[in-house]
Amino acid sequence: MMSHGKNHVTWTAMITGYSRNQDPLGAIECFRDMRAEGIEANQYTFPSVLTACGEIMAFRFAVQVHGCIVKGGFAANVFVESALVDMYARCGCLNDARIVLESMVVDDVVSWNSMIVGCVRQGFTCDALHLFKKMHTKNMKIDDYTYPSVLNCFASLNDANSSKSSKSVHCMAVKTGFERHVLVSNALVDMYAKRSDLSCAFAVFGNMKEPDVVSWTSLITGYTHNGAHEQALTLFCKMRISEIKPDQIVTASILSSCAELTVLDFGQQVHSDFIKSGLRSSLSVDNSLVTMYTNCGCIEDANKVFASMDVKNVITWTALIMGYAKNGKSNESLMFYNEMIESGIKPDFITFIGLLFACSHAGLVDQAREYFDSMANVYHIKPGQDHYACMIDLLGRSGRIDEAVELLNNMMVEPDATVWKALLSACRVHGKIELAEKAANTLFELEPQDAVPYIMLSNLYSSTGQWEDAARIRRLMKSRGVSKEPGYSWMEINSKVYSFMSEDRSHEKSDLIYSKIDEVMMLIREAGYVADMNFALHNIDEEGKELGLAYHSEKLAVAFGLLELPSGMPIRIYKNLRVCGDCHTAMKFISSVYGRVIVLRDSNRFHHFKHGVCSCGDYW
Repeated sequence: MMSHGKNHVTWTAMITGYSRNQDPLGAIECFRDMRAEGIEANQYTFPSVLTACGEIMAFRFAVQVHGCIVKGGFAANVFVESALVDMYARCGCLNDARIVLESMVVDDVVSWNSMIVGCVRQGFTCDALHLFKKMHTKNMKIDDYTYPSVLNCFASLNDANSSKSSKSVHCMAVKTGFERHVLVSNALVDMYAKRSDLSCAFAVFGNMKEPDVVSWTSLITGYTHNGAHEQALTLFCKMRISEIKPDQIVTASILSSCAELTVLDFGQQVHSDFIKSGLRSSLSVDNSLVTMYTNCGCIEDANKVFASMDVKNVITWTALIMGYAKNGKSNESLMFYNEMIESGIKPDFITFIGLLFACSHAGLVDQAREYFDSMANVYHIKPGQDHYACMIDLLGRSGRIDEAVELLNNMMVEPDATVWKALLSACRVHGKIELAEKAANTLFELEPQDAVPYIMLSNLYSSTGQWEDAARIRRLMKSRGVSKEPGYSWMEINSKVYSFMSEDRSHEKSDLIYSKIDEVMMLIREAGYVADMNFALHNIDEEGKELGLAYHSEKLAVAFGLLELPSGMPIRIYKNLRVCGDCHTAMKFISSVYGRVIVLRDSNRFHHFKHGVCSCGDYW
């Protein structure tokens, strides 16, 4: 670069231009050329080149620039000092930044803000809050750049002291008039949402004049992360009505809510709108799509998203492994695990839950043992309750009760209710009454208000003809005020969710539904279906038992699906409890008689019924 006609003013202008136009390397090269030409930098040149160094964390070069500053006698200039603090903070050198900050004669707010931001970025929240307190003690003017950084600190803390302090900072922002600044308001919404204080987050959001996409994203993501999925969907619809275009972050978040609520139609609309928006997809969006489609039983769509991804991480692979396992495709699940290992990605805690679940629902005892052993021996992952529960469930299903008990007794962690339920379930299947009583009594202590162990033990007694013991457990359950969760099924049609309970006639089309189910039951009986009275109530006559079975919630749902959905479209049903054996048999017959694909997700897994066969192979 030629120096003819150039002086420190023109060189400084060029360096500043490069720096302000997001070309930090250009700014640094220009500074080098200027020095090579023998042109000295000044208090106007150094801040721009230091900003460029901070942008790309060019620490070594920045130290050389700092040397030039000291030699040139500009170390006491407030603008240069501020740039030095900012540069060191951006490079993660907080001690160097603090030394410069404490040596400054003038307390410049920009420097303190840079230091606080640097602490937050490095995860030193306590240091950032300490600096903020110092600023307040010095009566420095706290601005709309200070507040967001400090509020970000409170977003990652969730103890009683930080709760009180965060409210104090909020009050300070209100008193100084900064609460209505969009950066501060957004930080407040985000902080309260991350602290699970959704009412305060919503209150701040409601006071904003013009919430932007960041405001909406913080609020919706907060509702999603706190399990308020229906409210998240409602807010997302309001955001769209407000003509705010979703970004990748809120899209990933709302797709997670769709996955939890299993609202396929809504999720597909979000997916379609995102494609139309022209935004480049992100890893989080793609991962949420894979999870959403697998949770809704659309394993082929999940696989399409997976195949289109350029970048995949352990979350991506795990979502697919778990998805295939829950959709009755255990072999494919294990195949994807092998592909993941070959791609160089290491499994995590959740991956092994998916693997063991796949083995458990396919009876793959030996493979499960290998995976379980490799957790600690190969990947140094300590097994958790869910891993043990899967193994005990698998051993129990396979009739290896003694091995299941041995594993439980040698667990590396204290067994929780999940593990004991797995053992109790195995005892119920194989009629191990004495062990079942021990497991149930343990569960009565661990989760006194959970009805599941009472019902499982009572059913075990009933299946062996011990009616007095079964009645005793029911009375015990009643005396302790334990109530059974009512079973219900739901389905989504044209973006509207319909719920059904057994023998419920509150639906506006109940007459048509019950007429249809009577038709369904008649046709499947002709095809060979026989009601399984083991799943009927015992205190009524035979005719009443059969009618009670016919009007189970999932049967009512499938009747409604046959009425409302066009021929050829799968009927998708979701149930809060495990599907009973009679309904499972009936669904196989219905899929055959009506030539329909029925996808039923119960509390444990998916059942894909087609041509009279279920994907679970009658092993669930």
